[in-house]
Amino acid sequence: MLHIKCKDTDLEPISVKIGIIGGSGLDDPDILENRKETEVKTPFGSTSDVLIEGEIGGVKCVLLARHGRKHNIMPTNVNYRANIWAMRQVGCTHLIVSTACGSLREEIHPGDLVIPNDFIDRTTKRAQTFYDGGAESPRGVCHLSMFPCFSERVRSVLVASAKELDYNVHDKATIVTIEGPRFSSRSESNMFRQWGGDLINMTTCPEVVLAKEAGLLYGSVAIATDYDCWRMGCEGVNVQDVLKTFSANVLKVRQILMKAVQNIAKEDWTEDILDAKECVCKNTMSGSM
Repeated sequence: MLHIKCKDTDLEPISVKIGIIGGSGLDDPDILENRKETEVKTPFGSTSDVLIEGEIGGVKCVLLARHGRKHNIMPTNVNYRANIWAMRQVGCTHLIVSTACGSLREEIHPGDLVIPNDFIDRTTKRAQTFYDGGAESPRGVCHLSMFPCFSERVRSVLVASAKELDYNVHDKATIVTIEGPRFSSRSESNMFRQWGGDLINMTTCPEVVLAKEAGLLYGSVAIATDYDCWRMGCEGVNVQDVLKTFSANVLKVRQILMKAVQNIAKEDWTEDILDAKECVCKNTMSGSM
């Protein structure tokens, strides 16, 4: 039976360990020093790939390729629960990730970098919780608030890290996650705009939900690769254009993540880490944690 320890009165400083989940081009193990591959067994099955543990400037980090290093796992089939639980199991306190997105707003241009602060979940086939009643799952039912869904403090560090590197970023956005692997129809794209969506992708949900349920402090850097298909006069989305825009900006995202690792490690996160765990405990019914 799995357990998440609740907050206690022991406020000894907690060392950070930062998980990094990357999409295509952002899962390069060369960003880590002293790296080693680790296979982690979880109650929820296998992770997308091995975990690569190492350091960035002396800060302990763990890298995972969301879609596998061969990029052969489509968004629906990513084992989000195994990925997040494995990060927690190896001692991660934070999770910073990258994602490629379509833009639903004129002012978010292809190539722009965005730090999302909210989401709309349009997925239909993905497990959303660890508390599923399984024999090896945590006990109880977790009714976790998704406001805020991203760690505001981690988001602030990501924004500051981008500015430190002289990169312009949009400091908030609502991201719509669709099931995929297909792209949206034009009517769907316009509907998402009317709902208040700013970006659209296929992987933020349930990853952000599970990270919060695991007590991890989660933040994301998004690359806008296209205008989806809502914009009149533009062709629909195609993979070749997406990859071209992504490749042109992937170095920026990698540098932001590496800078963020250094900036996170400069601060004391003890209260935030304990509060994240306490949030799970307080919102779990009939569970022994």
